[in-house]
Amino acid sequence: MWFSRKQVSKLAVFKAQVPPVQPALTGIPHASEQPTTNAPDHSSTKKRGDAAEAAAAAHLQCAGLTLIERNFRTPGRGGGEIDLVMRAPDGTLVFVEVRQRASASHGGAGASIGQLKQQRIVLAAQHYLMRFARVPPCRFDVVLVEGVLASAGAKEGPNIEWLVAAFDAF
Repeated sequence: MWFSRKQVSKLAVFKAQVPPVQPALTGIPHASEQPTTNAPDHSSTKKRGDAAEAAAAAHLQCAGLTLIERNFRTPGRGGGEIDLVMRAPDGTLVFVEVRQRASASHGGAGASIGQLKQQRIVLAAQHYLMRFARVPPCRFDVVLVEGVLASAGAKEGPNIEWLVAAFDAF
């Protein structure tokens, strides 16, 4: 597991219950409309990821951060992607990785952020920072979205954990 319980307890963790996301806003069909095949549906995986990013962005904006850019990608193959680029009230540029898992049965959302993924995020951040004449202070945050994004009429949304300064550039 990438984050041990001890490491998570040392990080500034912000938990919140997010209000349900309306399916019309996210494009996620209701469970009764889901296909019943066993084949992976990559479009619904992308929709779930987009919905998790939208929920994470809304959560961070409520905490005072400003959204600068979504899904920044480095040029060429094998590069990295930054899910959210945000600015903190103190001017710090925040590169955010959003990880979503429906359940913790495979280690939870944090278990999927290994060293290679961190290196790709750092590489993408270096490319992003090339556009600045003077590099602002930066940090790497992780937002873990655990649970299924709620459908219309549901009482609870997913659990969101915001890990501030989750890792450093190497």
